[in-house]
Amino acid sequence: MARIYPFRALRYDPARVHMEDVVTQPYDKITPTMQDRYYAASPYNLVRVILGKHLAGDTEENNVYTRAAETLKDWRKEHILVEEAEPALYGYSQTYTVPHSDEVRERRGFIALGHLYDYADKVVYRHEQTFPKHKSDRMSLFKATRAYCEQIYMLYSDPAFTAEKLIFGTKGPNGFDDNPADLAITDEYGVVHKVWKLTDPTLINLIVTAMADKKLIIADGHHRYETSVAYAKERSAQLKLPLNQPADEDEKLPSNHLPSPPFAEAAMMMTFVNMDAPGITILPTHRVVHGIENFSSPDFITKASYYFDIKELDSPDTSILAGIDKTAFIAVTIDGSYLLTAKQDVIDAALQDIPARQRNLEVVQLHRIVLDKLLGLDQETITRLGSVSYIREAAEAISMVTEGDSNIAFLIKPITLEQLKEVSFAGDVMPQKSTDFYPKLLSGLAIYALD
Repeated sequence: MARIYPFRALRYDPARVHMEDVVTQPYDKITPTMQDRYYAASPYNLVRVILGKHLAGDTEENNVYTRAAETLKDWRKEHILVEEAEPALYGYSQTYTVPHSDEVRERRGFIALGHLYDYADKVVYRHEQTFPKHKSDRMSLFKATRAYCEQIYMLYSDPAFTAEKLIFGTKGPNGFDDNPADLAITDEYGVVHKVWKLTDPTLINLIVTAMADKKLIIADGHHRYETSVAYAKERSAQLKLPLNQPADEDEKLPSNHLPSPPFAEAAMMMTFVNMDAPGITILPTHRVVHGIENFSSPDFITKASYYFDIKELDSPDTSILAGIDKTAFIAVTIDGSYLLTAKQDVIDAALQDIPARQRNLEVVQLHRIVLDKLLGLDQETITRLGSVSYIREAAEAISMVTEGDSNIAFLIKPITLEQLKEVSFAGDVMPQKSTDFYPKLLSGLAIYALD
């Protein structure tokens, strides 16, 4: 069962800061340019905690993690960050325009603490691979700050829209909210983020009950989730407290009692979004390969023709992919652009070691056939050399090749929600950055302080 908890969040005091100047995109989406911009925006911008700058004179006693902890401590002393007076859940909506279209969508969910489970417990499911370096970095930050400043983006299924109706009212799931929010922020991408604080114990317990039978899929935040689970296990052993037993399991409690984790580290801050509601957008993440010596696009196309039907294109227009019902993607080289459509029987024979449900996914064929077999870039090599860049915008990926900075770009279709569910609930994982959920959850709306 999925256990969720209200919490007394640390939140920025809007009377002390301009909220647009202190919130950020998630840490793994912050480029060096964005980092500099956030630093300049406000001395209280959250980037100083979640992705501070490494300095030349860093030591074991004074480094990016210790500075993050001191910064958070100072902001609490100065009441820039203030702890809420009572436990709450937080309704959260994001209104946005789908990239490269005029379509406006609203994605609704809520922020709460979510209990941390091993994948083996079959409550929380992943869909992407993770890597030790990223988890080590987040573990150092969590231990230093004793705070979770960002949310895990969790998906669940509820065709009845129970939580949405409790939080946003009985208005249909396709409607836009009219109730005044406690907080409204427009980010640098024009996305409007709104937050509603919910403190009524009866309402909270109804939402807790509604979520109790749900299975969860991590949409964004795999590294943070797995790091949090490892931290919870470590603290469970130190405190001699069981991780998977609710603190109040055997007690007779009044109806207005609010649940809490058995110890602080047993839960992590999450945003829960219903997969059955409208508003979810998954974008493709294109791949750009660089650093291959003596790369020859004619040689590549010759090798690729064993696995794919090849068609030369006048231009690398990704819109043609939408009209192809087979597995297909576009390869962009300095010599031209090509549509690669899978010869599925050949692909199936080459990928006998993975489940059939993954063999027809573009991102899997791209990594296992193209990057690995044709270019000699298995996952270990990619991680070690950093020879693959992951790019949201097709135009940027194309320009990296046409300007001579990279060898070849691969433009792909987005993973669908149904494909994600099938892979996740089967216990499989896809390559890193197989999905790009848009928009991202804003960091700085709430903070879960462990102390």
